[in-house]
Amino acid sequence: MDILRFITAGSVDDGKSTLIGRLLYDSKSIMIDQLEAIEKQTKNREDGDIDLALLTDGLRAEREQGITIDVAYKYFSTPKRKFIIADAPGHIQYTRNMVTGASNANLIIILIDARHGVIEQTRRHSIIASLLNIPHVVVAINKMDMVDYSQDTYNNIVIDFAEVATSLGLKDVTYIPISALNGDNIVGRSQNFSWYEGLPLLDLLENVEVQQDSDLAHARFPVQYVIRPQTDVLHDYRGYAGKLISGIYKKGDKVTVLPSGLQSTIKSIEIGGKEIEEAFAPQSIVLHLEDNIDVSRGDVIVSSNDLPKLEKELEVLVCWMGNKPLAEGNRYLLQINSRLVKTIVTEIQYKLDVNSLEKQYSPGTVQLNDIVRATIKTASPVPYDSYSKLSVNGGAILIDETSNVTVGACMIQ
Repeated sequence: MDILRFITAGSVDDGKSTLIGRLLYDSKSIMIDQLEAIEKQTKNREDGDIDLALLTDGLRAEREQGITIDVAYKYFSTPKRKFIIADAPGHIQYTRNMVTGASNANLIIILIDARHGVIEQTRRHSIIASLLNIPHVVVAINKMDMVDYSQDTYNNIVIDFAEVATSLGLKDVTYIPISALNGDNIVGRSQNFSWYEGLPLLDLLENVEVQQDSDLAHARFPVQYVIRPQTDVLHDYRGYAGKLISGIYKKGDKVTVLPSGLQSTIKSIEIGGKEIEEAFAPQSIVLHLEDNIDVSRGDVIVSSNDLPKLEKELEVLVCWMGNKPLAEGNRYLLQINSRLVKTIVTEIQYKLDVNSLEKQYSPGTVQLNDIVRATIKTASPVPYDSYSKLSVNGGAILIDETSNVTVGACMIQ
């Protein structure tokens, strides 16, 4: 059974937490004790309804304010598929949290309040979805019950968002009218949308194709651990363990180890202690090579016929997550998959206005939640692909050397 990772995003009070609560509640994915706890805490007891948003608004501060300030992860499954949901905050000052939650998503649900239509925060989240190359976009037009389930209102919002989607190059965009509060079009088809011919939300999530989202064309294997038991039984055993992030590897394939450039041939492939003939992304495997060459954690084993770029100077788009400003000359650790190298920011080229996509050149320092294009120089060569070509080998993070806090999310250009 495959897994769909998706994120919900939208402006404050668009109903993201309520939508997730409704999905969990109507798909019967809530434990009885959870339900009882929510019933005790709910604010809507006078109406006889429970506040489903409390399922995701787990932090006390959120419950007191009625907002979401952190990314809340929830897990549920149906007979068809398993799901991991990230509920991202809607406030402008928490843009970094939305980037964190969206970085591994197969799909994004962008909620739009039917009363307000496409607003600034809708555009901001759409731009981030575009920057992160999220393969599937669902535009859920919520609170349709507050506009009398008007088809005209829905159509106008679809027209407005279609312009945004076209300008950003968003792929596979699907529109769906819903009422998360009442459960319309969430798990089952609603009678209130006789004019809507598409699937309800859960059916859509169950049937979206995610297998093709894994890139099988470019073979990339970052080494996470070198296995050397050195026991009497396994005296000569040398395996390289990690997750195959893209591509297909077969026994006998010619491979190159980067950044050293040493070449060898795949001797065998193991999964769970059993030898197999071939492996494909996103499987976790152990590779054995014919030659006894130097391979360490952080090295990348790639197909000799399809090499990534190998450079010390990188152009990156950075979403800044640090409380201290980013400035030219600052030093950090850059982590791309399992590789960790020292780096220095040599130039900040421009800051990107996430509302209009306009470029503000030579911004000087960069503050929390800013998105900038910068040049960084690493202490040793980094094997990478551009984020737009292969996001799993083009995404990286910047880490503060003293506190070990992640301060930037990078998309290598």
